[in-house]
Amino acid sequence: MGSPNNKPARIFSPHNHTSPPCTRTHQIGALLLIATTFFLTRLFDQAFPTGPPSSLNNDHPSPNVVHVSDGGSLSWPQRGYGSHLSLKIYVYEEDEIDGLKELLRGRDGKISADACLKGQWGTQVKIHGLLLESRFRTRKKEEADLFFVPAYVKCVRMMGGLNDKEINHTYVKVLSQMPYFRRSGGRDHIFVFPSGAGAHLFRSWATYINRSIILTPEADRTDKKDTSAFNTWKDIIIPGNVEDGMTKRRVAMVQPLPLSKRKYLANYLGRAQGKVGRLKLIELAKQYPDKLESPELKFSGPGKFGRMEYFQHLRNAKFCLAPRGESSWTLRFYESFFVECVPVILSDQAEFPFQNVIDYTQISIKWPSTRIGLELLEYLESIPDENIEQMIAAGRQIRCLWVYAPEFESCSAMQGIMWELQRKLRQFHQSAETFWLHNRTIVDRRLVEFSSWVPPMPLP
Repeated sequence: MGSPNNKPARIFSPHNHTSPPCTRTHQIGALLLIATTFFLTRLFDQAFPTGPPSSLNNDHPSPNVVHVSDGGSLSWPQRGYGSHLSLKIYVYEEDEIDGLKELLRGRDGKISADACLKGQWGTQVKIHGLLLESRFRTRKKEEADLFFVPAYVKCVRMMGGLNDKEINHTYVKVLSQMPYFRRSGGRDHIFVFPSGAGAHLFRSWATYINRSIILTPEADRTDKKDTSAFNTWKDIIIPGNVEDGMTKRRVAMVQPLPLSKRKYLANYLGRAQGKVGRLKLIELAKQYPDKLESPELKFSGPGKFGRMEYFQHLRNAKFCLAPRGESSWTLRFYESFFVECVPVILSDQAEFPFQNVIDYTQISIKWPSTRIGLELLEYLESIPDENIEQMIAAGRQIRCLWVYAPEFESCSAMQGIMWELQRKLRQFHQSAETFWLHNRTIVDRRLVEFSSWVPPMPLP
């Protein structure tokens, strides 16, 4: 054992005794070496990035890239969406649940899907049909991430197939027969409401589907109690249903005109409906008929445009004005991209689809609805044609996201909807009437196992 006076050995480099003293010259040299190394490292990183490939790099496309028109591309951000689409959706069959057929065909079963395919209502039919053919469809409820409830209630109601009271009663009857709806409180179920009325077509929506995912073009529709049926965190804004004859590339029923051949600076083609903004535009057109075309269209008679005539007029202006009507959204916004006029949004509460990938400032103008007047026309007139062409070109690239096309298309509204649905996925769902035990068994309030739940069931 060593003496208490022994000091611990000091560790030195074997050549420490030969090291020269550190001079100012050495210090300056070291700093220069560090700066040079930092500069070369940054240069190397920029030349050979180590992060995920850019969405514009077509040699190594990321799975979350959607290739849009004219060779461009958009990519859904991986945060919250994932790097590729991976979801399974169960689509309820119309004959598997008592009442579902009535929501699709009316009380007498006489309303066809084809009859409901056009106009605002068409998205209910198109989304249903595309999901039936989708690679993301599963026929096994137990493996589904989401459940789609098909219904054409807007069309059925307008065609006299069901009245409001019958729609409400039938929806409740249908939901009470869905064990998976009750298990999650409806959180993993999808409903489409394609018109300005939104989910209010189902009067008791706030009681039964206020937790479900609602697909709708309308983000601000409220009822007489000032209750909105749209929730930013769970619901999804979808594009309106543009006339099929206009969405076909190179064979559209009406082709755009060169800017130099357009007769008007701007137009608004729609019915007044007693709405302040629309009435202002109609009056403004009377004062400045050489700049603004705005005939007050009618449901029938001499003031009614046929579809071909409507689009021929729409293409004859540089700017297509889109004021609000009964609600904030308007199909005119989407239609404008296919006649290649710049949409001017005159609806303060309007919201639009796929805002995580589309910069709407590049493809449209939003103007305060409270400032509709000569000031608006003077502003639009001040915009150079070069800028208008740039906005039209940008809109031409992304308009494929407004088209309800099959999955083999490289860009479509359904691709965008699928990405947004994937963001809503949860690994776990619960409801106020769902419970679980230590062995992971899901039970109801009576402690009956989920597999033994028998419809009709009390709804959450």
